Amino acid sequence: MSFLQRLTTGFGASKIGTDRFGNTYYESRKSWLGYGRKRRFVRYAGEPDPTTVPPEWHCWLHHVTDAPLPEKKLYSWQQEHRPNRTGTALAYRPSVHQGQGERRPPTSGDYEAWTPGS
Repeated sequence: MSFLQRLTTGFGASKIGTDRFGNTYYESRKSWLGYGRKRRFVRYAGEPDPTTVPPEWHCWLHHVTDAPLPEKKLYSWQQEHRPNRTGTALAYRPSVHQGQGERRPPTSGDYEAWTPGS
């Protein structure tokens, strides 16, 4: 965060909390003109990636709740929130992915081209 951003955030907003990804959440001290309520925003830890905002903070950011929801214990069928890694080096690539110039290994019932008249 730049010096100017830290300065304006420090004087114009109050820190509400931090999530497990290190993102910090703020709320403006005054209601914005034409907005009708206090502005809420997030300062991302590292790259600005909106998919790192967990559901409990997403509700608060969009004024669904007045306070951030508490982090609850996950049920056995639930998965922990993970950021979207599409387009990054951490993106999932299956073992037969050909994007790196690799060729997939042949299989027993591999493709055979059809030729007309045969």
